[in-house]
Amino acid sequence: MSGSVMRYRGCEIGEPHLASIGEMMRAHPGISRWKLSRKLCEAWDWKQANGALRDMVCRSLLLELQRAGHIQLPPVRRQTRNYLAQRQRPEPVMTDTRPVHGPLSALRTAIEFHQVRRTPREALFNSLLEQYHYLGYEQPVGEHVKYLVTANEQVLACLALSSAPRHLGCRDRFIGWDPEARKRNIHLLAYNTRFLILPWVEVPHLASHLLSRMAARVSRDWEGMYAHQIHLLETFVDPQRFRGTCYRAANWVFLGYTTGRGKNDLTHQPNRPLKQVLVYPLRRRFRELLRSE
Repeated sequence: MSGSVMRYRGCEIGEPHLASIGEMMRAHPGISRWKLSRKLCEAWDWKQANGALRDMVCRSLLLELQRAGHIQLPPVRRQTRNYLAQRQRPEPVMTDTRPVHGPLSALRTAIEFHQVRRTPREALFNSLLEQYHYLGYEQPVGEHVKYLVTANEQVLACLALSSAPRHLGCRDRFIGWDPEARKRNIHLLAYNTRFLILPWVEVPHLASHLLSRMAARVSRDWEGMYAHQIHLLETFVDPQRFRGTCYRAANWVFLGYTTGRGKNDLTHQPNRPLKQVLVYPLRRRFRELLRSE
C-alpha cells in the first residue's frame, strides 16, 4: 500500500487507514474508543472467520497509532477490567472420584466426548485442570475448545486445544510454508495445550485411544464454533516428566524440540526447558492446504 506508516500483525497500515479513522471521528463527535473500533472493523471488513468483529485487534492498532503520533484518540471514558490478569483461580467442583480400572475393551462403548466450551460444564472442566493437572488451569487466548470425556456419566479425562503458536521452527519446516502462508493459515492449526486423565482412572491404552477419538472430531467441532476447519494438530511434551508414549501410540509424529525461549523472547537465549514437538495431520493434503492462498 502506498503511504505505509506502520506494519501491524502482518498488515500494511497506510494513509487511507488514517484518513478513514479521521473521517469516522469527525462524523461521530464524542464517539467512544469502543464504538470507534467496531465501526472501523465494519468499514474495513475486519472480521473473524465466524463473522465476529476483530475489535480487540483494531483497538490495539489504534493505541499503537496514537503512541506513534499518527492519530489522537478520544479520551478514555472508563477503565476496562483485565479479566485475564485479575481472574480468580477456578473453585473446586465436586465430581465422582470412584476408581475406574479394567481393560479398555470393557469401557470403549461407554466413552463419550463433550465439547464444554461456552456450556454450563465448562466450570467443571476448569476446576479439574486446576486441581489435578501439574500445570494447573490457564485461560486460553484466541480460538479454543474444551473436552470432558465421560463413561457412564463419570468424568475420565480433560483435553484442551487452542490457537497454535505463530512461530515454531521444526513445525514450519515440516509444513514447508513461507512466512506469508504461515500468517495467512496459522489459524488452521490447533495446539493441544492440556491432556489430563484423572488420577482415579487406570485403564491401559486409554490415553492413546482418547487422542485418536479427539482427532477424529476436533475439526468438525472447531468449524461449528469458528467457521473453519483444522488441518494439523500439534503439542509439546516435557521430556523431563513424560515420554510422550501415548502420542506416539496414536500416530503423532515427533519433529524435534522447541528452542526453550518462549513466544515473547527478547534475549534470544534459552530460559526454559526444551520440549518435544509432535504433530498429527488431519488431512492427507495438509501441506498443500496450509501453503495455499
